[in-house]
Order: sequence, then C-alpha cells, then structure tokens
Amino acid sequence: MTMNRPGRTVKAALLLAAVALPASLLTTPTTASAAGSLSMLGADVSTAQRALDLGAKYYDASGTAKDPLDILKGLGVNYVRLRVWNSPASGYNNKAKVLAYAKQVKAKGLKLLVDFHYSDTWADPGKQYKPAAWASHGITQLQTDVYNYTYDVCNSLKSQGTTPDSVQIGNEINVGMLWDDGKVVNNDFTNLSLLLKSGYNATKACNSGTKVIIHTANSDSDAHARWFYDGIKAKGVSWDVTGLSYYCPWHGTLANMGSVVSDMKSRYGKDVVIAETAYPFTSANADGTSNSITSGCSGYPLSWQGQADNFTAVQNTARSSGAIGVFYWEPTWYAVTGNGWDPADITNSGNGWDNMAIFNWTGQVNPNIKWTP
Repeated sequence: MTMNRPGRTVKAALLLAAVALPASLLTTPTTASAAGSLSMLGADVSTAQRALDLGAKYYDASGTAKDPLDILKGLGVNYVRLRVWNSPASGYNNKAKVLAYAKQVKAKGLKLLVDFHYSDTWADPGKQYKPAAWASHGITQLQTDVYNYTYDVCNSLKSQGTTPDSVQIGNEINVGMLWDDGKVVNNDFTNLSLLLKSGYNATKACNSGTKVIIHTANSDSDAHARWFYDGIKAKGVSWDVTGLSYYCPWHGTLANMGSVVSDMKSRYGKDVVIAETAYPFTSANADGTSNSITSGCSGYPLSWQGQADNFTAVQNTARSSGAIGVFYWEPTWYAVTGNGWDPADITNSGNGWDNMAIFNWTGQVNPNIKWTP
C-alpha cells in the first residue's frame, strides 16, 4: 500500500511474521514507567519557524494573535519536537535553524525532542535517502558520520543551554535508514544496528540524561512492530523509548493501536510514545497541493469537533495502554504561501497538511482541542 503525505511517499512494509527469537531475549526489564498519565504532551512544529519568518499569524480561541508556542502551551503542550535535516536546500530545518528555534522552545519552558532524519529531505518508511555529503559512504564511514553528526548537533544545543531532553535516531525507520547500506534486507538487521548504536552512543556521550527514541510507523500490528524491535534487540541495540506513528486512516483502529502499545511496553520493558498523530478537520484543500489525507475514521467527522475528539481518543487510548506521551504532527502547518513541503523548492511547493493542522487557513486555532496528562 502506498500512502501520500506532504512530500512523503510511505510504503507499508510487507512483513509477514515476527522474527523468532530465543526466550532469553524476550524477558522484560523493569524500566518502563508506571501506567496512568501522559508526561510527554507533544507537538512537532518543525514548519512553524518558516511560517513565522514569512509573517504568518496564529490566533488563540479568543482571536488574539500570539506566538504559536504560547498557544500550544496554553492547550497543554509541554514538549516540542523539531526535525533536523543535514543540508536541506531551503535551510529549513538544518542545524542552524534548529539551534535558533530551540532557544525559543526552551525559553517557553518547553522540553525538546530532536528528530534526526539523517537526510537532506523527508525520511519515512518508503524512502531513507542519504544526505548528499554521505552519498558515497559505505557502512563503516556511515557509522562515523552518524556518530559525529549526532554528537555535533546535540553538543551544539547543549553548549547554548538548550540540551535536548530526547532525540530520535532516525525517523519512521520501519526497514532501516541511510539506504541502501542501512536498509534491512532479508531480515538482516546488522548494518542498521551499527548505525543505531552510533547514534545512541553519540547522544549519551553528549548528555547521558537525554532519552533515545527509536521510531517506526509500526502501530498497525504487533507482528510488524515485533519484527523490527526484536530484530534490533537481537543485535544488541540499546534505546530508552519506543516511538510509534499512529494515523487512523493508515494504521487501523484505536483498539489495535492500544494493543500494539501495550505489547511493546510489556515485551521490551521500555516507555512508549506515539511520536506522530493527526486528524483532518476538513476534506477541503487550501492550496494547489493535494491533501495527504482526505478521509477520516468511523465516529469522527471531518470537523473541528471531530478532530478534537479523535485526538482526545488517541491520547486516552495511548494512556490506558501504558504510553507516556503523544505528539501531534505539525499542528501549526496551515497553508502559508512559501512554506511548502519540498525543501528543494520551499517557496513554490504547497502544503498537503493544511487540513490536518489545528489552525484553520487564516490561523485560528481549533477551540476544542487540548493535550491532557
């Protein structure tokens, strides 16, 4: 199945069975947090910096123009996720841009999750392009690349007083990253495990307290999720938090997502977060770029109320299944001319997410939506 997102073609991995592992690898450590609350109430606002640079306005429920971070904080957000691309043509979101915006995030009293794509553009289950600077590098050099780059970004953030609270080593790496060298082929996780270890070790060398998240879009089934996380565990990969994407039109029912979250927590003894979720408030389109999602899920109309109710249900399901966090993906990305999806043509490309943001096409926030512990 092929699914379109803004500039992201996501191909569901056709993984038919979990890898069989010895019982010794399936014991459950006691490192996961107790169930009962969401401590990571998150929003990925990676496109907000560009929107603000272009003069976009954001309005709270009373119609007052405010900094979008202040609006989100007022709705319950305590954690901001920012993606970092190595050398995107537009500059957004390279290291320098992330460093600049991280200062604003931390100044608001918000925590910071840095999402390493290890690419110059979108990385997701259907594509994991190497950055141009690493294009000719083999697996040995790529291990050094990942270590040095991860450490450099983390340490630069630390040096300016904005140490990341969490990092993702890769983005939706269902079948690996830095393809083809780091791609999982024929159930062989060797190369991917080497890259993940480099990223983990670099993060801990920078700051031992920064949590390392390994993120896939495998909330669709226990079999897919177990195949991946069993595979990296068998190779000795360490991580702190298991991250999953959940979009109900793509990944199935809430009950199914809850089952996967619960299974991941019990199987590996690690905290679990929904690293991405979102829901449309309309099927209409604000610009010339087709919307990535045009249909909803049963019980949730495409309206502001439906969007809010779906997000509440995702949070409730994640919480009751033992997750510690939920991140809304790009709630601030309404249609602003010049803030397109394509880093190679950001000025002229459009936005396939304008119906998924929690701000409408004139920057008014959905008055019904909130993040709850």
